Parts: sequence; structure tokens; C-alpha cells
Amino acid sequence: MENSKKASEKTPVLFYATGRRKTASARVWIKKGTGKISINDRAPEKYFATDALIGMLLQPFSVTAAVNEYDVICTVSGSGVSGQAGAIRHGISRALDIANPVFHPQLKANGLLTRDSRKVERKKYGRKKARKRFQFCKR
Repeated sequence: MENSKKASEKTPVLFYATGRRKTASARVWIKKGTGKISINDRAPEKYFATDALIGMLLQPFSVTAAVNEYDVICTVSGSGVSGQAGAIRHGISRALDIANPVFHPQLKANGLLTRDSRKVERKKYGRKKARKRFQFCKR
């Protein structure tokens, strides 16, 4: 009986959530820790080139005043760097909401729990792009 209690104390509690943006999909696990972030087994500074994208990732923590309280492990695929950063932010927000329901009003008020459903419009036939037309020449 005592061995089972000790085993459960050693295993950290992970909270999982999926975040999406454009065509990017991020699987995010968070646990209580020191604020270490790992994206596809790399540090955020190595994965994202700009500080703006890294700031986007950390937005859920700054809104909830939980900076350096959770470790984040995530895998992300699809889309580009901006879409991936948005997907990770969405996943972190949802995982924080599951981990601590007290954060829900702050995350909701800042629009971090809502999925940004905008995607690239498809190209139409007879057009150069989705809406752009070929040059018209009357004569």
C-alpha cells in the first residue's frame, strides 16, 4: 500500500491540450515546474527567430501571472512559424485552463481560449490567386 503512494508522488501530473491556428496543430503538455519550455525538443529561442513570436507564446503565462510556474513540452507541425506560435499559444491557454480553472476568466477575457479560425482562401480557376484577376486589356 505504501509503495503505491510513493510511486504516485514521484510521477508529475501532466495536463494535455491541443492548440490550432491556420493549418498548424500543437500538442501541448504542461506540468508544475520552473518555466522551462521545449518546442519539438528545442528551446523557443532556437525554434522561433523573433522575440515577438516568443512573446506570443508566453502571453498566457503573463495574463494569468503564472510566469515560471509551469514547464511546457510541445510538438507542433504544419503551417509556418506564425501559425505554429499561435497554435502553441492556444494549446498552452487550454492546458492552463484544465490545470487551474481559476485562470479561465482571465484567459477568456483576453481571447486566448478562442481558436482563430482564419485560413488562407483557396485559389479559384480563371484567377491569378484567390481573388486577384489576370490583367484585362480592351484592345
